[in-house]
Amino acid sequence: MILIIIIGARELTMLSKALGSAWGVLLPGVIIGGLMFADLSVDIWKLIIVSGLLMTSAMIWHKQLRHFVLLPSCVALVSGMLVILMSLK
Repeated sequence: MILIIIIGARELTMLSKALGSAWGVLLPGVIIGGLMFADLSVDIWKLIIVSGLLMTSAMIWHKQLRHFVLLPSCVALVSGMLVILMSLK
């Protein structure tokens, strides 16, 4: 409800900005979804998480890559959730 009020107050510019970054979540989700079928070990998934976190921290300080920081952070997030699910089995 609050989001609808904010969008109404700021017109549709906020909605277009929110939908513009959806590819930053969907693209890593598709990549990780494809890697799930490769039957990787937990250690390799942990390496993917660490590399995603390191890339995120490096990309924050770069002027041009700062706009794409959502890609490696979502890779780390989705991989972390996958490792949690794998450890529950």
